[in-house]
Amino acid sequence: MQTTKDIFDMIKSEMERDYSQADGIEATFQFNITGDDAGTYQVILGTDSGSVVEGDQEEADCTITMDSEDFKKMVDGELNGTEAFMGGQLQIDGDMGLALRLQDILSAYSGD
Repeated sequence: MQTTKDIFDMIKSEMERDYSQADGIEATFQFNITGDDAGTYQVILGTDSGSVVEGDQEEADCTITMDSEDFKKMVDGELNGTEAFMGGQLQIDGDMGLALRLQDILSAYSGD
């Protein structure tokens, strides 16, 4: 079973391999992951490159808070981000427009 850290490491390596998937988005997404496999991670998207860091290094444009098990399901495509939000499994603070692009970014970089 993948850990939350494994998922963010995979996102980081996919981003380094092919940054074009970020599609011109310049933003910092912060993930506050709760539950059994908790952690705080940021996906920082810049003009030409991005990074993934553990902790809260930058001021976040969009903060996503969710349980680690729900997060893993969302990354695997078993849980739709919109449904998770409507069902209260996913909380969003900040730019809602960025949050709407999140599912595309996660699926692009989760190795699917």
